[in-house]
Amino acid sequence: MMNVLIISPGYPADMPEFTRGLAEVGARVFGIGDTPEAMLPRLVKRSLTGYLQVPSLWDEDAVILQVQAWKGMARLHRIECLWEPGMILAARLREAFGVPGLNVAQTLPFRDKECMKQALDAAGVRTPRHYKAETVAACWDAVNELGFPVILKPISGAGSADTYRVNDIEELRAVLPRLHHVPEVSVEEFIDGEEFTYDTITIEGEVAFENVAWYRPRPLIARGNEWISPQVIALRNLDVPHLAEGIAMGRKVIEVLGFQTGFTHMEWYRKADGEVVFGEIGARPPGAHQVDQMKYVCDFDVFREWGRAVCWHAFESELNYSHNVATIYKRARGQGVIRQIDGLDAVRQAYGEHIVWDNLLPVGASRRNWRHTLVSDGFLMLRHEDLQHTLTMADEIAGGLHLYASP
Repeated sequence: MMNVLIISPGYPADMPEFTRGLAEVGARVFGIGDTPEAMLPRLVKRSLTGYLQVPSLWDEDAVILQVQAWKGMARLHRIECLWEPGMILAARLREAFGVPGLNVAQTLPFRDKECMKQALDAAGVRTPRHYKAETVAACWDAVNELGFPVILKPISGAGSADTYRVNDIEELRAVLPRLHHVPEVSVEEFIDGEEFTYDTITIEGEVAFENVAWYRPRPLIARGNEWISPQVIALRNLDVPHLAEGIAMGRKVIEVLGFQTGFTHMEWYRKADGEVVFGEIGARPPGAHQVDQMKYVCDFDVFREWGRAVCWHAFESELNYSHNVATIYKRARGQGVIRQIDGLDAVRQAYGEHIVWDNLLPVGASRRNWRHTLVSDGFLMLRHEDLQHTLTMADEIAGGLHLYASP
């Protein structure tokens, strides 16, 4: 019997599906989190063998002691965490229980962007020129070395939160006070190019499944402009020249950082001259329901196959890349409650057979803070065999579907 401990099985939004995936491949799944058990999603409750509520997941020493004292716990074979903030906790628990997987030293390069890039620089992977800065003065020194434009981002952040493009001295002066709450930042060369992902399920260092998605526009632009409807396009055809070097780089990054078994999510850039440049990598899946997007590319249960990979080091689904899949995230105009949705009937009439998921907030729901979540006020997910037709549908939905909110 395989006993697996999963950290935070009910949050973020994808975690219940990963918990289900473990249970469906025959694991006994134990969960720990700071959510009361009664408030866990039904799917999580159905998938768990046991659950331990802790006062805080971020008091790592206390959590280790609480798990060690957990009388309902069986001997553990795997400890999994798919949420960025819990990666070090998972590593410390593995060390405490003698469980295979990334230890703390192996996890740090996936959490610390400067450590990550130093390791890849040493291996000859092209990264943006970069400096670590812990003070305002160090930020100025780094910018003087790099020149404008630069990117400022948290060393241990996830996604594009607290990430800024800075074009000149005045912008730098304006941005630095916004980063006072961030203890360490990476000051990087700005790479002007298209941005892609390279996502994998890996078994003992070998890639069993890979996915490439295209951000339209790149997240840094989308996060700074509320009117944009960001798109993520999971690509059907990975065997094309303009993706080849990025995929090869992704495989090398996994090898250099010593990742063995589980999910990885990497972002990379392709410049106009064809040069590919590493962005960053996490030892986890992407968020914003991009794992759901993957399952519509190949028509297989990604969550279950991830569970099979981590539990049994096997992968059984046939990979048939049959569709391109577009997710179009929508942001309502105005603040307050969703009062009106325009264009949805026309979208359904034109593209209904291609829409695989309507996740839009309904009329009457409170609008979300678009700065805090890519999902924003919901999304439409669609798929088609032809990439150009997929992009055309995505653009028409981005421009023709509107949600309106008011108090």
